[in-house]
Amino acid sequence: MCVLAGFADSHSYSLSYKLIPRVTKVKLLHIDSSVLGPHSVSRQVSAAIVDHLRGATPHLDIVYRDLSSTPLAHLSGSHLAAAQGALPEAALEQDLAAGQAVLDEFLAADIVVLGAPMYNFTIPSQLKAWIDRIVVAGKTFKYGAQGAEGLAGNKRVIVAISRGGFYGAGTPAAVGEHLETYLRWVFGFIGIAKPEFISADGIQMGPEYREKALAAALRAATSLRAA
Repeated sequence: MCVLAGFADSHSYSLSYKLIPRVTKVKLLHIDSSVLGPHSVSRQVSAAIVDHLRGATPHLDIVYRDLSSTPLAHLSGSHLAAAQGALPEAALEQDLAAGQAVLDEFLAADIVVLGAPMYNFTIPSQLKAWIDRIVVAGKTFKYGAQGAEGLAGNKRVIVAISRGGFYGAGTPAAVGEHLETYLRWVFGFIGIAKPEFISADGIQMGPEYREKALAAALRAATSLRAA
């Protein structure tokens, strides 16, 4: 028997021993949370990000989840009891399975592209329900002697945000910005230290502002580095 030393982990081969390079797929999870459907700026930008990465990344495997059309239930006392080992109520079993599916999608992803509009100065409640299903002790973070430690640092996260006004540093409304600041913190908490943000700001300030903000965000989407 002939043994091809050194190739077992990086190649497969046929009976004629012709080397066949192994294909490595990159898994991308695309999440949208806007309730505005095709009128949503964040959806347009998140789609442009995914289209750009699809064209620039061979063998990209994409999973899509729309948190508006298929919302997750918000956590309840019964959810928390089940997480602590209590026997779940029969009515809760389907929802727990949905939550596990969401967590599995996130854990499997190499790249996460997230569309996140600002609603009343923060994230949509649909997005908060999703975050509550992925920030899980023992899965995406753990507590140790030095405090919390993130376990999901091997992922690339790209967030398309849209805001009706202007909330940048030094603006009068900066103190009310709880969209990007919250997402930076929560992803940092689970180990993703450098999430990438593409922002469309001022989209409610008038058609001209909206058009310019969207055009700039779409240009930024096409300038992202490949996976």
